[in-house]
Amino acid sequence: MEILGTSLRVCVDDLDAAIGVYERITGAEAARFAQGPVSAAAVGPFLLLSGPPGPMEILRKVVATLAVRDVDEAAATLKAVGAEILAGPTPTSIGRNLVARHPDGSVFEYVDRRETGR
Repeated sequence: MEILGTSLRVCVDDLDAAIGVYERITGAEAARFAQGPVSAAAVGPFLLLSGPPGPMEILRKVVATLAVRDVDEAAATLKAVGAEILAGPTPTSIGRNLVARHPDGSVFEYVDRRETGR
């Protein structure tokens, strides 16, 4: 499994206010999207997340988002090293994702940009 990049996850109360700050810091324009009740924006290396308390409590446990070529390949590699797949693979608006707990207890999201056939 090749990791293509990482995004630093930042949970915020006010996504609109945060986007302006991170656009200014990075010089990048935000790409907005949503997954269920959670609104998100990718701004340079940052992934800003905002939503209701329940989903945000779960999202705050995820250390980082890792871009990979293929989430299925990542799942196989993760299982082979003893990781637990907590969610996914799941189609999203931009590809597919899964959430895994590594043997050391840290939790990561893995994403790809593969078409989901939806």
